Amino acid sequence: MNNNQDFIDFINSGDKLFPCLSIDCVIFGFHDNQLKILLLKFKNTDFFALPGGFIDKDENIDDAAKQVLKKRTGLENIYLEQFYTFGETNRVDIEIHKTIMLKNGVTPEPGHWLLQRFVTVGYYALVDFSKAVPTPDLFSDAWDWYDINEMPPLAFDHENISRKALETLRLMLDFKLIGFNLLPETFTMAELQSLYETILGKKLIRANFQRKILSLEILERLDKKWSGGAHKAPYLYRFDEKKAKDFLEGKTLY
Repeated sequence: MNNNQDFIDFINSGDKLFPCLSIDCVIFGFHDNQLKILLLKFKNTDFFALPGGFIDKDENIDDAAKQVLKKRTGLENIYLEQFYTFGETNRVDIEIHKTIMLKNGVTPEPGHWLLQRFVTVGYYALVDFSKAVPTPDLFSDAWDWYDINEMPPLAFDHENISRKALETLRLMLDFKLIGFNLLPETFTMAELQSLYETILGKKLIRANFQRKILSLEILERLDKKWSGGAHKAPYLYRFDEKKAKDFLEGKTLY
C-alpha cells in the first residue's frame, strides 16, 4: 500500500463527502487508576489531535462515528454517544490543515474543501483499555493514550472538545451506569471506586462507596477472588445488566 498516494487520493475526494461537517471522538480508557484519552499525532508534524473523520454523502452520521472507532481501536459494539455540536466560527485553524497537507506532499488550491469552515459533531466512547489496539491511519503516524491531566497541547478546538466530553461523562456516570464500560468484565470493589474517583476528580470514603454501590443491587459477586497480591484477596464482581434496569429509572449514586 502506498500510504502517501492514499493520503493524496483522500485529500482530492472532497466531492464524495458531506460538505463542512466532521466527527471528533473522545475515546476514554481506564488503566493503572488513570482515566486516559486516545490521541493521534498528524503525520510528519508535531500536531496532536483527537481521532476524527468525515461523513460520506450517503452515510448515517452515527455509522460514520462507529467506523472511526473501529479503525482507530479495532473494536466494535462499544459504548458510543453523541454529546455536543461544535460550530464556533474560529474553531478550525486552516493554517494547521495547510501545514499537514504540505508536509505530506499536497499543495492545496485556494478554496480547497479542507480549508473551509467546519462544524463538528462530538462523540465520546468508553472502551476496555486492555482490548483496544490503537492504529495509525492516513493522517497520523503515532497514536497513544494520555492521562487526562497530562495531555499535550491539541490542535484546533480539541482541548475544548475533550473538556466538554469529560463534563458529560461526569454527569452521565450515574444516570446511565456508563462507567462499567471502562472496566474489564470482572473487577474488584477497589478498582470500581478508583474509577469513580478518577472520573469525578475527588476522593470517596471507602465504606460509604461500597455500601451505596452494593445497595443498588447491580453487581454480581463472584466466588472467585482476585489473586494479584500478597494481602487478603478481595472479591471479584461483575456488572449485571438485568439488575441495572431499576437503577436507570432515575436513581443516582453521587
